[in-house]
Amino acid sequence: MGWSLQSIASLTDSQFVQWSKLLEERTGIQLADQHRAMLQSQVSIRMRELGCTDYNQYFRAVTDGVQGRLEWTVLVDRLAVKETSFFRHRPSFELVRQYLARRLAQGTVADNLDLWSMGCATGEEPYSLAMMADTCFEQAQAERYYGITATDISMSALSTGRRGCYSARKIESLSDAERERYVHEVEPGVYQVDVSLRERICFTHGNLMAIQTMPPVKQDVIFCQNLLIYFRRWLRRDILNACVERLKPGGLLVVGLGEAPGWEHPKVRRVKAGQVQAYLRHDQQEQ
Repeated sequence: MGWSLQSIASLTDSQFVQWSKLLEERTGIQLADQHRAMLQSQVSIRMRELGCTDYNQYFRAVTDGVQGRLEWTVLVDRLAVKETSFFRHRPSFELVRQYLARRLAQGTVADNLDLWSMGCATGEEPYSLAMMADTCFEQAQAERYYGITATDISMSALSTGRRGCYSARKIESLSDAERERYVHEVEPGVYQVDVSLRERICFTHGNLMAIQTMPPVKQDVIFCQNLLIYFRRWLRRDILNACVERLKPGGLLVVGLGEAPGWEHPKVRRVKAGQVQAYLRHDQQEQ
């Protein structure tokens, strides 16, 4: 029987705790017991690829030296959550559109408009932000001077984002106007985001466990949705606090509804928007 067909035993309780602890220590992602099947599936698939049938042996392989760090980058691609879509939660993107349109109308944009997509996965979120920004600049009849930083822990997801190629099913959430303008069929059933948007986005590896070590580039918009739910409350707080310090005066921070329960910061105030949880740095004269 080939290695790929050999069965691998289920994770024991202690092994599940061991693997969950490793994932949280290295990525901040917290697994509940209902995630056991996902963890076991992804780890065992990788073990079969390597011809390994013992969880403890493979655990040592991903925690031992340089080779272990290389193997970890392969495994974490399997474990990192990549669920996303274009304009996922439209009300949040509409809030960003209103914010950008107001800034452009008021002439309060400095030399460059900077946006950050945290946990960008396979790129749909930063491309959605780019479509929104591009439309705002066009309507304001202003020269396009914006850039988007897109970070994620998964190298394979970042690679997909850089290519900007998606299936027909993936682009179904775009409006007819958005599809016509911003994506082009490059082969049957495969659509690529227009180069005018791709060149505006820098996809780069980033681990939010080390957010304090990331370059403190000031941002006009930080978009951090459907990400904090995977972290413990203290880590959410630290990440949000770091985001505030990376906002320009008057900058906008968007998070998912319910992802920041009880969080407050003296430099921001919550935006009054029923379907969106967002915050503005309140050192701008008028919002």
